[in-house]
Amino acid sequence: MADWAPIAKEYDPLKAGSIDGTDEEPHDRAIWRAMLARYVPNKGVTGDPHLTLFVARLNLQTTEEKLKEVFSRYGDIRKIRLVRDLVTGFSKGYAFVEYKEERALLKAHRDANRLVIDQHEIFVDFELERTLKGWIPRRLGGGFGGKKESGQLRFGGRDRPFRKPISLPNMKNDFYGEGSSEKRNWSREGTRDWRVRDRDHERSRDKRWPERERPWAWGDSERDRDSKEERSRGRERKDRDR
Repeated sequence: MADWAPIAKEYDPLKAGSIDGTDEEPHDRAIWRAMLARYVPNKGVTGDPHLTLFVARLNLQTTEEKLKEVFSRYGDIRKIRLVRDLVTGFSKGYAFVEYKEERALLKAHRDANRLVIDQHEIFVDFELERTLKGWIPRRLGGGFGGKKESGQLRFGGRDRPFRKPISLPNMKNDFYGEGSSEKRNWSREGTRDWRVRDRDHERSRDKRWPERERPWAWGDSERDRDSKEERSRGRERKDRDR
């Protein structure tokens, strides 16, 4: 990740769907849709993309006049395009503001983000459709995401930049036999020594305590115990006579 950056320099749906830009497989259907999409920017859009701001999360009641009043504070505006539904004509909640000078653009980008207009906190960023290679809009599963409540989280943009990947050292776990060879050999030899020692101990115990019949056991009746004692005494007398 030598070329890693918090803001995407080229749009990749798979990386944009990752919290740190390192995912190798898509984790939801929207990313699959974006990867399979063949999107071409709208050629009917005019103006300089490098002097245009993207303004989102607008109140649906906000008009072009209100946007012009607010964004004209930062410099001269060339054009405002509030995106509306083709059928109903209602606002879709986002717009594009084109400035005449780059200085006004940068100032609005810095100060207008999170500004409250008509009780809505707006989001302001540079236009990406015509400036970021490979861009896929959210309606096709792409984009950099919106509010957390939307359920479509994306990273790599101004609102949700990539998080720095965590590089963990390669730690060896001796518990699973990944330690040094010396430790492994020692443990195997030690196990072998313990087995030999246990076997020798069992043999010596058998020599010291030869197996013989118990004089009595728990649960035997009194008559059984007496008969066992008599038999053991008889064997002792025979041994003495010999």
